Amino acid sequence: MPCMAINIEDLRRRARRRLPRMVFDYIDGGAADERTLHANESAYADILLRPRSGVATPAVDLNTTVLGHELSLPLLLAPVGSSRMFWPRGEARAAAAAGAAGTGYILSTLSGTPVEEVRAAAGDAPVWYQLYLAGGRDAALAAMERAAGCGCSALVVTVDTPAAGNRERDLRNGAAELLSRNPLKMLPHAWQVAVKPRWLLDFYRDGGIMSFPNVMLPEGPMPYQDIGAQLGASVVSWADLQWIAEAWPGHIIVKGVHTADDARQAVDHGAAAVVVSNHGGRQLDGVAPSIRVLPEVVAAVGAEVEVLVDGGIRRGSDIAKALALGARVVLTGRAYAYGLAAAGEAGVSRAIEILREELILTMKLLGCASVHSLDQSLLDVPTAWTA
Repeated sequence: MPCMAINIEDLRRRARRRLPRMVFDYIDGGAADERTLHANESAYADILLRPRSGVATPAVDLNTTVLGHELSLPLLLAPVGSSRMFWPRGEARAAAAAGAAGTGYILSTLSGTPVEEVRAAAGDAPVWYQLYLAGGRDAALAAMERAAGCGCSALVVTVDTPAAGNRERDLRNGAAELLSRNPLKMLPHAWQVAVKPRWLLDFYRDGGIMSFPNVMLPEGPMPYQDIGAQLGASVVSWADLQWIAEAWPGHIIVKGVHTADDARQAVDHGAAAVVVSNHGGRQLDGVAPSIRVLPEVVAAVGAEVEVLVDGGIRRGSDIAKALALGARVVLTGRAYAYGLAAAGEAGVSRAIEILREELILTMKLLGCASVHSLDQSLLDVPTAWTA
């Protein structure tokens, strides 16, 4: 039962037991040698905490705002593509859990669930729409119109995917072959799903191999197997932000910022916020972990825009460290995806609850009563990070 999971790793193990290998590795894996994937997580261990003893903190205030939205904790659920593979109507279930927890959800363009259904599932909580230009400009404009029309309040433009990363686990698992619908190509890899009959039954009850209902091409929703080609043909450049801003009525967030220069580019092109991100280590292997880049980006943009960060969040103490380094809120992807794959909406709720409880405990032990009081005086940061 998800209530018995005491940390995110417990949810990861449960997800691994329930999912076919190729689906679990889609969540769990990264690019090439996965050095950046692992560094995203391990870098938090390089930051030491400096608690204030003798301070009574009977209550801890986690409430904050991001782009004017009130949140009950400084965490948003990051866009994770193909979540319907993890659990039936996965995107809607994750959005419902986020709404119940008093936080927000970001829907990937590469969602298997229509944006309108996801927006409704979140209730009064904020839902943002993450934009790839898959399908080209006309498809993107149509998706943006739908997202704005059903109440998505911000657009998250991802700028770090000019091509899909070298995800070797997917290649070894025959992901492309299993999604090809060609029996001869599928057969050598079909054992992965055959040994998970409960998952397979749920998957086919939910419609089987999905298309992307929010990417409408002239012939219909974009097929799953077209992802790589469509992303490669639909690179987002800084110049694209002009027409995107003209078409979008709300805030625009630029996700995939990894240097001070790119942070300035995003601000100069009208972004209301930036997300420091290396795409969870799934794109270019060998880049610095996101948390290490965060101080550079915060220094570059100052108070001009809100700075968010993702990558490697597995503990509530990781959230505290990111906020103390200047992040407004954090985004978490894998942590809740493991919960979704383990137990659906209940698993996502448990993932959020674990991180909330750990953050509260960390702050009490730090002697810090509010997330707005977290700063670098509570940290011992490697000097190379801020030099």
